[in-house]
Amino acid sequence: MKTAQFVERTGLDFLTVKPGSKAGLARRDTAWMGTPEMRELGEEELKKHAKHYLQECREELAEIQEKLYADDRFAVLMVFQAMDAAGKDGTIEHVFSGVNPAGCQVVSFKAPSPEELDHTFLWRIAKALPERGRIGIFNRSHYEEVLVVRVHPEYLEGQKLPDPKPSAAFWQARYEDINAFERHLDRNGTVVLKFFLHVSREEQRKRFLSRLNDPEKHWKFSYGDLEESRLWDKYMAAYEEALTATSTDWAPWHVIPADHKGVMRALVSHVIIERLKRLPLRYPKPDAQKKEAIERALKELEEEERAGTRATEKKGSAKAAR
Repeated sequence: MKTAQFVERTGLDFLTVKPGSKAGLARRDTAWMGTPEMRELGEEELKKHAKHYLQECREELAEIQEKLYADDRFAVLMVFQAMDAAGKDGTIEHVFSGVNPAGCQVVSFKAPSPEELDHTFLWRIAKALPERGRIGIFNRSHYEEVLVVRVHPEYLEGQKLPDPKPSAAFWQARYEDINAFERHLDRNGTVVLKFFLHVSREEQRKRFLSRLNDPEKHWKFSYGDLEESRLWDKYMAAYEEALTATSTDWAPWHVIPADHKGVMRALVSHVIIERLKRLPLRYPKPDAQKKEAIERALKELEEEERAGTRATEKKGSAKAAR
C-alpha cells in the first residue's frame, strides 16, 4: 500500500459533521486506526505509514503556504478544540513544523482579561485573526464561550451582559453570532478549518498518569485539568450541541479520532491539504514597470558575472606566464 493511501482511501466524509446533522460524538470511534484493509497491516506498520504521510503533507503544506503568502488574497484560520490531554499542542507542532514562521501565527486563548470583558466575546477573536497571505492557528478559540462557559455558567456574571441568564435562547444566540462571524470571514477570503480532537475518557486518564509519573512532564499538569475531567459528561453534551449548531457549509467541523496521536496528526494534515488545494492560488505576475526592472537587473548581474569571469581568467593567465 502506498503511504498516501493510508489516509486518502478513507475520504473525509466520516470526519465531517454534516451541516444540519447531529455531531454524534458518542458513536464516533476515538481509537480509529483505518479501514479494515489498513488495519491488516498491524498497528506498528500503520504508525509508520501515518508518520510518512505526515511528512509528505508537511512538504506540500510548505509549498501551499509560500503561494498563499505570495498571492496575498486569502487567509487561513484553523481552530483546534479538545478536552485536556487530547494533543492540541503536539498536533500543531508536528503538522506545522515545516511551515515558514513568517507566514504563520499561533494564538492561545486563556480566560478573558478585564479589557476583553468590556467588549463582546468575539472582539478579542477578531483582533487575533490572520491577515491575508497568512495562516492563523487558534489553540482554543471563541468556542470556549459555548463550551467552558456552558459548563460553568457562573462565568457569565463577569461578562457585564445586559441579560446573562444562561437560557436555551441565550446559547442559540451565541451559535448564531459565531456562524455569522465565520460566514463573514469566508465571504472575505478567510478559509475557516475547525478541528475537534476527540479523545476517549480512558485515554485522557492514561495521559494524565503519564504526566504524573514522568518528572519531565509535570509542567504539563494542572490539578484544574483533573477537576475539569470530572465534568466529562457535561463537556461532551456541550460539545455535541455546539458542533451540531455550528458546523456549516462555509465552516464545517471535523471530528478527529485522537486516541492514536500519529493517526490523528495524519488526518488533520489530510483535511488541511485537501481544503487548501482547492484555493485558486497563484503567484502574482509583475506589471510592466517591474518587468523592466527585472530585465535591467538581470542584464547588470549577468554583465558583472562576465566581468568577474574575465578577471579570473586574466589572473590565471598571468600566473601561468610567470
